[in-house]
Amino acid sequence: MTTRFFTPEEYLDLEADAEFRSQYDAGLITPKSSGTVNHNLICGNCCCLLNVALKRQDYEIFVIDIKVWIPEFRKFRYLNLMVISGKPEFYKNYRTAIVNPQIIIEVLPDSTEKHDQEDKFKLYQSIPTFQEYLLIDQNQIAIDHFYKTQSKHWQIDQFDEQDEEIKLRSINVTLAIADIYGKVQL
Repeated sequence: MTTRFFTPEEYLDLEADAEFRSQYDAGLITPKSSGTVNHNLICGNCCCLLNVALKRQDYEIFVIDIKVWIPEFRKFRYLNLMVISGKPEFYKNYRTAIVNPQIIIEVLPDSTEKHDQEDKFKLYQSIPTFQEYLLIDQNQIAIDHFYKTQSKHWQIDQFDEQDEEIKLRSINVTLAIADIYGKVQL
């Protein structure tokens, strides 16, 4: 059996009409898993919090169905949420694939997924505009906040208490953990 490799453009054309989402890995297309109620609530909470905090500022927020292109590794990845400074830049005018995320937020499906998401972090670091990364556990209060302190230098803050706050440094916004987990059944 021969493995078929796709160009990025073939993948994007197929994905535009696909019933289920897939990811792109240097020519290979693999299925993407779906979310849960907690996953959806956390994504919605983060989107609402950021929309309110950034209204009338020069940022745009994208959720769930938008991909990011990682050119150094020739990969497309779906994100739960991303913040763009200014206007989005698209991969070859495909309006479903962005190349300039500043902040990426991922909600973890389960504890084993954390390792996979940290591997994604290594990919995302190759994107020049990328400044901050939040990994949010959907089953317990646990958030890892990675932020760039200088070129190729990152710091991590870890949160596990509901009464804590996370300061997104690159956009000067503070998010209450209680609000991120609002209405989520843990």
